[in-house]
Amino acid sequence: MTAPSARDRILDTAFGLFYARGIRAVGVDLIIAESGVAKATFYKHFPAKDELVLAYLDRVDGIWSGQLRAAAEAAGPDPVDQLVGLFDALTSACRRESYRGCAFINAAAEAMPGTPVHDRTVAHKQSVLAWLRELTAAAGAVDPDGLARSLALLLDGGLADGALSADIEAAAAARRTAEVLVAAGVPAA
Repeated sequence: MTAPSARDRILDTAFGLFYARGIRAVGVDLIIAESGVAKATFYKHFPAKDELVLAYLDRVDGIWSGQLRAAAEAAGPDPVDQLVGLFDALTSACRRESYRGCAFINAAAEAMPGTPVHDRTVAHKQSVLAWLRELTAAAGAVDPDGLARSLALLLDGGLADGALSADIEAAAAARRTAEVLVAAGVPAA
């Protein structure tokens, strides 16, 4: 087994610290100290903190999008079932120890609109919405855009409530609500 590269150590450290404490609360010096790299090595890989934040968000995007798609696929090949099944990803997320909600919503709350970090959070949300739109259209929704938007709002609400209430029932409630929305939005669902 090979040791992680300096870049990976920095990113791994930032991943844990940014999610646990918030992006603004974590300084570069702490990341350098915790990752065990020299300051010059840090800046070689990430000339600015925002570049590290963007790499962190890219990693979160890969993980969360993968979990959503895996939950949808586990529900079976029918897009109607996938639209409801994707909410099973909330169950895994909200039960995780030290769960603090959606990393993208958290990052957006800390970033000024128009900055690269804020733009990356918006791009993630638009990507999830576009995927939901594909699924709602494949399911035969009467209003694919409207149903996709409603499901995206429900997903974000489930992520937020899972952090605020710390109630694992939030994910199950979101899933039940998704069932109602999909049944209402897809003829003969």
